[in-house]
Amino acid sequence: MNRPVFFYMITDTLAKLSTATLLTVGQLLTPLAPAENILSSHEMSLEKRYYPVQKENILLNMAYLRGKEGPLHMDGRVSKKEDINWDEIKKPFKSEFRLEPGQVFAYHDDILPQFEGKNIKTQSSHFMANEGYVSAGYLVGDGVCHSASLIYWAALDAGLEALAPTDHDFMAIPEIESKYGVSIYANPESKGSNTKQNLYITNNKEHPVEFKFDYNGDKLKISIVEVN
Repeated sequence: MNRPVFFYMITDTLAKLSTATLLTVGQLLTPLAPAENILSSHEMSLEKRYYPVQKENILLNMAYLRGKEGPLHMDGRVSKKEDINWDEIKKPFKSEFRLEPGQVFAYHDDILPQFEGKNIKTQSSHFMANEGYVSAGYLVGDGVCHSASLIYWAALDAGLEALAPTDHDFMAIPEIESKYGVSIYANPESKGSNTKQNLYITNNKEHPVEFKFDYNGDKLKISIVEVN
């Protein structure tokens, strides 16, 4: 049976409307990912440290940060020396942690009085030999200051409130300007005496911020994004 041309035009139009309706419903049912605004991103090569132990200590510290008692809480990688598997620790990884508005990240748990009582994220590690940190003969935990300085640099560029009471002027840190150098030290046996060798970052934004870590086997990159 021959149908008039307008019949096919109407049928085609209805089909298009049905498709558009289905797409619209599908979009409504699909949750939208939170919008992310990249505030800063910086990286450093772990192959360009002064000694191989600095790379090892940096990666071990990242594993503690990702451990059960660390603020990243990613994979329970390390919370004590007995958890250490160097083959696993040296593998590339991605991880992140979030600071809510007003929340503070402290690099270790010996904190200044002005931060007492605040919502703090920190780690259980104190960069000591009994936690698995190593030395080239000078300082156990050598290299941790490098990762802290990278985080400090990214935080300042992101416009976050960052406080590093003690600088690292006694030695240059490869690929990081001296103004971003941070001195980190924590001895749990002398609680209260290491508060100035710490790093404090406060989220002064209206929205949460996320610290995203990406290690590709050479470079460690940190990006800070604001989540709307």
